[in-house]
Amino acid sequence: MTTPGRARPAWLCAPWTTAPWLMLLLPVLAAGVDAALVAAGSTWWELLLSALATGSLLLRRRYPLLTMVLVLPGTFLNYIWIAPVIAVYSVAAYRPGLRAPTVSATVFALVEFFHWPLEDHPLALDRDNALYAIQCVMLGAGPAALGLLARTRKELAERLAELTEGRQREHRLLAERVLSTERARLAREMHDVVSHQVSLISIQAGALQVSATDPATRTTARTIRELSVRTLEELRQMVGVLRAAAQSPGGDRPADPLSPQPRLADLPRLIEGSGLPVSSELASGDRPWPEAVERAAFRTVQEALTNITKHAPEAAVEVRLLTCGSRLLVEVRNGPPARVPAAAETLPGGGHGLVGLRERAERLGGTLTAGPTAEGGFLVRAELPVAGE
Repeated sequence: MTTPGRARPAWLCAPWTTAPWLMLLLPVLAAGVDAALVAAGSTWWELLLSALATGSLLLRRRYPLLTMVLVLPGTFLNYIWIAPVIAVYSVAAYRPGLRAPTVSATVFALVEFFHWPLEDHPLALDRDNALYAIQCVMLGAGPAALGLLARTRKELAERLAELTEGRQREHRLLAERVLSTERARLAREMHDVVSHQVSLISIQAGALQVSATDPATRTTARTIRELSVRTLEELRQMVGVLRAAAQSPGGDRPADPLSPQPRLADLPRLIEGSGLPVSSELASGDRPWPEAVERAAFRTVQEALTNITKHAPEAAVEVRLLTCGSRLLVEVRNGPPARVPAAAETLPGGGHGLVGLRERAERLGGTLTAGPTAEGGFLVRAELPVAGE
């Protein structure tokens, strides 16, 4: 736990303290102060070379070698240290390889040892020259080593980020593989269970159609058989899509399209086969709506009619399909139920139909609302944009 006495000052935590422009200008400012103190009283051209050495540090990140070349004349004529030290560090930090940092550090050490004027440094094998040579070597090797360390640290951070991204990618692939396996299992279960039950319904309806003598019963049996066959076809298509996605979890092999898909042109047939007293207004215009929008509108009407059949049988129903600017408006409204459905007529439901419709509308950029009306009925209203895909 950090004590109040050890807390960092607030100004050290401010964002501007690590701003890139500040990190660029602070070394230039320090080098400028060093050059001004060292070159005080020098000639104008020595002052000019010191100023050039200081100003060239602004280029050190993009052009480190050029910065090193521009710093050397001022270093040779004046005893400035900060500018060449920063230049050597920049070469080591921003230039790949070891040759450029080694050459830069060596040249800086030689320029610092054989300083102007040359007669002040005789080539004598004495203690002073040996100590000064060691000092020049350390002065050149130190910033080069720090620059190499900074570059290595940056490369390791990038490598670590790549490894982390690769690990996350592996986790996603593993999750997709598990999901595809579960999808394949669900496809098999759906085919084995649902297909079997719907096939039995179709067979029983066909037998009833053949054996029944009442025309109304035969018509009802024929409708049940047609709906069962259509359900089996859509089920086989969905199972095919699930299996194709399971065999290619990464999306390398495209799944077979769900065809034919319901469109707005299929709504009259859907309304006619619902068995409900429906008044419809399908004025969606002649504009070409995207396939996803038409499919969402069809599924919205289909789910609403199914819910009315289950919860409000024989209720008056109104289906409206209108164009509101760039949006397709779908409304399914029913009045209060004419009678309460008997227990034998009650069908099971998980309540996921409207949730799925709302998610479908939101994926297209639209909205879906559903709720009771003041008259005791129910209203499902969806707005789907023309650009929905």
